[in-house]
Amino acid sequence: MTSVPVPRAPLGEALHRGPLVLDGGMSNQLEAQGCDLTDALWSARLLADDPGQIERAHMAYVRAGARVLITASYQATFEGFGRRGLGRAETGELLRRSVELARAAAATAEREVWVAASVGPYGAMLADGSEYRGRYGVPEGELERFHRPRIEALAAAGPDVLALETVPDAEEGRALLRAVRGCGVPVWLTYSCSGTRTRAGQPLEEAFAPAADDEQVIAVGVNCCAPEDVTAAVEVAARVTGKPVVVYPNSGEGWDERARGWRGRSTFDPGRVDAWLAAGARLIGGCCRVGPDRIAELAAVVPS
Repeated sequence: MTSVPVPRAPLGEALHRGPLVLDGGMSNQLEAQGCDLTDALWSARLLADDPGQIERAHMAYVRAGARVLITASYQATFEGFGRRGLGRAETGELLRRSVELARAAAATAEREVWVAASVGPYGAMLADGSEYRGRYGVPEGELERFHRPRIEALAAAGPDVLALETVPDAEEGRALLRAVRGCGVPVWLTYSCSGTRTRAGQPLEEAFAPAADDEQVIAVGVNCCAPEDVTAAVEVAARVTGKPVVVYPNSGEGWDERARGWRGRSTFDPGRVDAWLAAGARLIGGCCRVGPDRIAELAAVVPS
């Protein structure tokens, strides 16, 4: 029997009503399902090669209690797929598919589940680690031109929100906010940070400031950062913008670029949630190495 989607209020309204649980890392769940992600396109490759695996991963988070699902389009770009010989029409179809796969999983839930279309940073397309450094040496205008076609394609697929995520640099944040103007879809903006600075070194106060008076921005926050950095970053985001804050940190393990593996122990602790909520967080989930088990723990403590 076909699932009937539960009617959804706009996500911005829902966040003002109370906190919601976001999903966890797409890549780690795909790896847990046996997928090989040793590819410059990372999880985006499966949009073309095995989309059923992506829907299965989304379903794992729905079962865990996630109320917002992020699409597998983080590393999906016209340039990246173009290097694999795909034309613009084919790439546009894969971007649309990313939203459809998340929507299909969301439709199986008994409560409202929203879909956030991922718009990863310019550095994700380069696949050289610069997404964690920023300072690409690329003018803001060029960054805006790079992002706009993908934003337009994702917006046309009808997500509930665009997730401008893992942004390492305040300059790219400004470019993204210009690129989404007129697309007709609300957005959230999340930076990857170290302490209370972007990965590129700018103060988060400076990075969040352009979002404060932007009506298209329904939430701001941080992702792909250490759990220990979240509380202070939430406080800055809430104070500077007055908007609901979204947070989805990594597990706390460190990535060893030379060994191409994770090191250390997880410090992701649902016990931190009360402090995050008190600071202004309204959408809470996980990023790299945070799987459905951890999201289920969050769902048990977040009063959604």
